[in-house]
Amino acid sequence: QVRLAESGGGSVQPGGSLMLSCAASGIAVTDNAMAWYRQVPGKEREMVARISSGGITTVLNSVKGRFTISRDDAKNTVSLQMNSLTPEDTAIYYCHSQGPRGPAHWGQGTQVTVSS
Repeated sequence: QVRLAESGGGSVQPGGSLMLSCAASGIAVTDNAMAWYRQVPGKEREMVARISSGGITTVLNSVKGRFTISRDDAKNTVSLQMNSLTPEDTAIYYCHSQGPRGPAHWGQGTQVTVSS
């Protein structure tokens, strides 16, 4: 059974930082494209950052230079380091996996709130 467990969300002031972590079980992060998505009420879920099984990373233009996705193969985790946070980054952040075959999987989400 596949499980993606996010942690690290919370409340922070503008300009602050947070690191989200996604612990995967039932899959190997090295065999999957792993990504972080976010969603605010009334809007579509959008991909924030992605790391391919080969380790190639892509990030949403609006977070480029502020957010970094990384992977710890030994711990089977994927992290999202978020710096210089703004209120526009407030959302529920979800971990996502997609293997070369089979279904995609989602975590339960973690709330990030940026407010003064």
